Amino acid sequence: MPSRTRPEASPALLAITGLDRPVALRRNARARRLSLKLDPASGEVVVVAPPRVPAQVIADFVTRHAEWVRRRRAAMPGRTPFLPGAEVPILGVPHRIAHDPAAGRGVRWADGELRIGGPVEHLGARLAAWLRAEARRQLLVRSRAAAVRLGVTVAAVTVRDTRSRWGSCASSGRISYSWRLLLAPESVLDYVVAHEVAHLVEMNHSARFWAVVDRLHPESGRCRAWLKAKGQDLHLYG
Repeated sequence: MPSRTRPEASPALLAITGLDRPVALRRNARARRLSLKLDPASGEVVVVAPPRVPAQVIADFVTRHAEWVRRRRAAMPGRTPFLPGAEVPILGVPHRIAHDPAAGRGVRWADGELRIGGPVEHLGARLAAWLRAEARRQLLVRSRAAAVRLGVTVAAVTVRDTRSRWGSCASSGRISYSWRLLLAPESVLDYVVAHEVAHLVEMNHSARFWAVVDRLHPESGRCRAWLKAKGQDLHLYG
């Protein structure tokens, strides 16, 4: 997952008869056919099209698949807001959010609970900030440990709330991760760390690159499958 140097353009929006929300249109020079994608966290529908396909052809394509979009949206799981009593996974293990006004303003992570003090109206923001900070701490420690094994150096680790990728690595040694990896099983988080740190040896996705990943994380194939099947569910929290 090397870093990109060119920002992705904002998609156009198409109003489609039979759908209550616009559909985002992205043109991709590498696309060979029209395809539809549904973001399970936001419900946004994206149609990906080759550069020269006329807009009317694209609209007709989406219209023919409007029933598929409606069914998929109806089957989407609901979000889990950061509220007392809700469960949030930490390294894949469910933890119950507990509000304790007398517990101070920090977050206590222990015994299957995330105990949060202070005013209840600030609980969500306080937990979100803690999750980002804990994700960065975990990812920094694990990235540096993986780098030592490969004889390379991690210059910096940052966390963001990205949807299109779980991590990115620049040739400068700066690595960025999605903070939501903290919610995934520990082996999955470690796989993404292995993937990004391996780019400091091979800035590509060649067979040599995957050999480095497998050296750091022998279960990389299983973890890639987990991210493909369940990764988007991590965006349903908060």
